[in-house]
Amino acid sequence: MRSKARILESILKHPTTSTFIRSKTTSAQYVASRFRDPTFEKLMDKYKNYIKVISVQDLILANRNSPPSVSLEFLSRLSQKLHLNRGATAFLRKYPHIFHIFYDPVKSQPFCKLTETAVEISRQEAEAINACLSLVVERLVRLLSMSTSKSLPLRAVFKVWRELGLPDDFEDSVIARNRKMFRLCAGNEPNTHVLKLFDGMSKRDFTAAVDNWRVTECCKEDCKVERMELRYGFKQGFPSGMRLGKDFKGRVKEWQRLPYVGPYEGMGESKKTKAGVKRLEKRAVAIVHEFLSLTVEKMVEVEKISHFRKWFGIDFNIRDLFLDHPGIFYLSTKGKRHTVFLREAYERGQLIEPNPVYDVRRKLLDLVFLGRHGSVAGGSKSGEVGTRGDSESEDENNE
Repeated sequence: MRSKARILESILKHPTTSTFIRSKTTSAQYVASRFRDPTFEKLMDKYKNYIKVISVQDLILANRNSPPSVSLEFLSRLSQKLHLNRGATAFLRKYPHIFHIFYDPVKSQPFCKLTETAVEISRQEAEAINACLSLVVERLVRLLSMSTSKSLPLRAVFKVWRELGLPDDFEDSVIARNRKMFRLCAGNEPNTHVLKLFDGMSKRDFTAAVDNWRVTECCKEDCKVERMELRYGFKQGFPSGMRLGKDFKGRVKEWQRLPYVGPYEGMGESKKTKAGVKRLEKRAVAIVHEFLSLTVEKMVEVEKISHFRKWFGIDFNIRDLFLDHPGIFYLSTKGKRHTVFLREAYERGQLIEPNPVYDVRRKLLDLVFLGRHGSVAGGSKSGEVGTRGDSESEDENNE
């Protein structure tokens, strides 16, 4: 009884010692209890198959045959790893606008290659990435600048090369060609490397994406956000249907006013006080917010961003950060993976401010949406890039 009395007394004295107070639950229960946003869930319903399509496409393009192709036997052996639940052949046949199955009489077995439409989209993506290499270099510099040591393990960068819009040969085309900015060093473990910024580059003064939003918001004539809240706040957006209680709104408002150290600023010594922990938590939110802002599609798998946690000096569970701030992030669990979106970047399932690489990738996603619709014997019609269809068969949605 005494311990309960002390807890109650502590809460009454410090009613907002935590940004968001929740009952003690397991991580799985916390994920399951989150509010589902139908717009993002509908997008992820198709995106989970798009990710599988990309995995198969990369395997095909990595082959040096002319044209690049892989045997169905090889893909079948990888079905479980690629999460092709109904087998490789069934999956490939769902997307005749992307994949073409043919029989090789010399090797006496069926193979798969990309359709002309899919090859053209792949070429356009590579072209779009190469056209903005200077932006790619800046993204990598910004990512390294957020690290407490201005360095990151190369394998962690490899995990997000596509999300950052890096060329698939970025070790040569980006790192090796910019030796005055980057250098590769041997890691602590065998056969590992660490990517580091040169000292001069680490002193660059970057502005975080959230600061740009604050300036824009502040300049609006009809700005209704309080000055103190705007100074340290983040753009919040909650989906219709999500119940926001008075207490919850109050905690969000107080959190918005909380000062913190930005993602590109030195942390200094952190005090292990309640106020210090709250500021560190907000800094962690700022870092992952900036990380997502640097990605092409303003989204990333939670498992991938978790590889950067220690290097960014984040002592919090990354997934819980996303769940604790539903007005900033949206976490989806579709496709046996946890994917986080930067909520402010999307409207009706699409980026508000698209970029050239996103636009090209969206063409491939449109072909995934299209499924079998509009297909003709022998492959894809050339004029169907950019056409969207949402009525794929039930088995595709269950893939």
